[in-house]
This record gives sequence, structure tokens and C-alpha cells, in this order.
Amino acid sequence: MRINGRDPLTGFLDRNGCLQAATKLAVDSTSNGRALAVLWFDLDRFKQINESFGHLGGDEVIADIAIRFRARASGRAELSRMGGDEFVCLLPNCDRAQAQQFANELVSTVEEPLTIGSLVLRPTVSVGIAILEQGEDPLVLLERADRAMFASKAKGGKCVVFSGEEPIPGRLGITLAREELSIEDSLHTALETGGFRLHYQPIIHANGQIEAVEALMRCNVDGENISPGRFIPVAEKTGLVIRLGEWSLLQGATYARQLQDAGHHTKVAINVSRAQLVSPKFTHALHAALICSNVSPELIELELTESLFMDISDTVQKNLKNVIGAGVRLAIDDFGTGYSCLANLKDIPAGKLKLDRAFVTVLPEDRRALSVVKAVTQLGHDLGMTVVAEGCERREQIDALLDAGVDAIQGFYYAKPMPEEQLLPWLQQRNTL
Repeated sequence: MRINGRDPLTGFLDRNGCLQAATKLAVDSTSNGRALAVLWFDLDRFKQINESFGHLGGDEVIADIAIRFRARASGRAELSRMGGDEFVCLLPNCDRAQAQQFANELVSTVEEPLTIGSLVLRPTVSVGIAILEQGEDPLVLLERADRAMFASKAKGGKCVVFSGEEPIPGRLGITLAREELSIEDSLHTALETGGFRLHYQPIIHANGQIEAVEALMRCNVDGENISPGRFIPVAEKTGLVIRLGEWSLLQGATYARQLQDAGHHTKVAINVSRAQLVSPKFTHALHAALICSNVSPELIELELTESLFMDISDTVQKNLKNVIGAGVRLAIDDFGTGYSCLANLKDIPAGKLKLDRAFVTVLPEDRRALSVVKAVTQLGHDLGMTVVAEGCERREQIDALLDAGVDAIQGFYYAKPMPEEQLLPWLQQRNTL
């Protein structure tokens, strides 16, 4: 490939030569149906080398790295120096896995000790990789590799980042990964088009009565269901979880009123996030939901993790007092994981304790887990709490839990989460049994 434009220090293609080469290789890649990869390298902390040894010392390092690159990549890649301490490798017939392997080889080459004067340096490099997409402009391909390299720098350097995996500012200015950015856009669309719904999962008391129903958020955008495990972390990261939490409060309270009007005095349990509870506006949102729904406050139950109860900040403690003052019930969710502490239970103003599913899934075989369930259940009872076990899917689990003294069961064995139009008939049918 005869291309004009050479870097005088390294003999590699210069920036213009790189673009010419990328254009020709992209055409070849499209015609033969084979992949083209771009690897963008940037030496870490090169500014310190220039400041310590001057530009002549810096040029010496660049020349040495170029010799290493040529020895490793000769005949396999088109090499370019983009200026300063940045290099680009164009790899024809190279897929993602091969690009990763090639990058690892060059990273190892760069990290070999390098001597300047009497000092030995151990350089490192940040790498961004982009694979040519169908019909993509070669300049866009290079820009994607460049952005991926900057993402590698932002992660502290000495790593490889593929284009599409680098963090990007979302609508609210929060840095997100590419998939998270797509989910953030879907969350905004769902908020604007009514794509959120609450599904309700019954909690069954040992005596067969309905203890409560837990409201669980669902998201559907353009016919695609986005699982809570995917959208909740993005909502928390972007702060959208506050809007979703306020929406859940209002929708859950409104449905509790509908159940009350239909003759079902059934509590609706609504999850509350940390972002909500640390906000001074939380109490206003709760009162607004109670007023708009005109529901009896004792029919609303808020589920919080133990760490939220133990947050000693003025805002959180004030919000908790206001919840209790409004007549709304509180429950400890996912107890037994994270930083759960038995000593804290006596200070938590909750009337319900929900055992995490991690204790349930191993029952009845795991006797040690059963011993923990028995102990926590007894402690909860002594403190006046109702104890609920989550994630029950087998009769054997339920039998073990009831024998251990657990008050109520939640899980697929009795019912999966269901939309509100299905829950009311389910409740009516159960009451006729």
C-alpha cells in the first residue's frame, strides 16, 4: 500500500496517511466481507517524561516504542503515529477476539523496561479498539477508537476498552455505559408514554389470609419488557429513581384505595429507595399520595433496607418520623444480607421483617440456614415484628419456614407478581375458597 504522509521520527504513517490507509482498508473490508479493527494507543504519563527529560528524552521514548511496535506488528498491521505519544494500528481481517489478543501483545511490548540515561522506566499504555461497522465512514471509525482510548485513560490507564463500552454522558449529565445510556433513554420514554406499571405479589399469612401485596415496578417500551435488574440500577445512577419512587407511591396508594372500595382491606407494600429517603421532599410526596388516593394510611406499608433505618442523617430520621406520624407502616426488606446487624433491630421502628431469599432457596436441606431463620424469627417476634420469608417456590421450603415460626410467605409457590386487573379477581377467588 503506497500512501503519502510519513512521521519523520518513527517512519510510521502520519495522521493524514493514517486516514488514507483507513479509507482504503475500509473499502477492502467491505468488498471482501472481512473485519477491520482500529487500535488507538496512548502512552500513560508521557507528559511527565517530557517534563523530566525534555522533548529530546520524550522523542527517544517514542522512537523506542515505535521500534517495539514495528518488531511485533510487522506484516500484520498498518502503523501510524497520530502525534505526540499516540499511535494507531489498522488491522485488516481482524475480529474482536483477534484485536483483543493483538492489543494484549502490544501492551506487553510497551511495558518492557526502557532506559533513559541512568533511569529505567516501565511505561504503560491505554488502548481503545473499534471494529468497522457496515457502511461506516473511516473517519468515524477512527473517532470511535479515539473515544474508547480516552475511556481507558479515564479508568486509570493501563487497560483496553472497546468502542461501545466506554462511559458516555446521559441526558442528565451522568456518565453511563453505552447499554445504560440506551436504558436511560427507554426510562424517559416510558415516563412520557405510560410505559411503567406496578405488578402486585401477594404475601400469604400462615393462617391463609392475605397479609399484604407488594408493588413491583415493571417497564415496557415499544413492546420490549425491560427487567428491574436492568433499569433500576440505571434509575438509581441517574436520579430518575426519585421520580419512579414518587410515581410508585401514588399508584400503589391509589390501588390500595381501589382494593379497599372493593371490600379488600389489603395492605400495599411499596419499596422506597435511598435516593427518595435522603430527599427533603419525600414527606411531601408521601402526603400527596395519601391525599390524592384518599386511602387509609394503615393500608400503606413502605419497605426499606436496614441500612436506611440506621442512617443517622437529620433528613432521613425526620422522614422516618413523618412516615410513622402519618400512620404508614414500615418494613425491613432483604434482612440477613449486606450489613444486617441484630443489635440494630431494637432501634428500628418497623413492624415487619422480611427475610432475604438467600435463606429460603437453600431450605430445607441447609440446616445452618434454617437455624438462622429460627433465631431471627424468634428475635423478630420478641420485638413485636411480623416475619415474612421471600422467594418461596417449593412446598418443602414453606413447611420448613412455617415450622421455624415464620408468619407469612411470599413467592412463586402461591402467586407470581400480577397486574392490578388480575389481582382483584385473584383475591375474590381466594376468598371464596
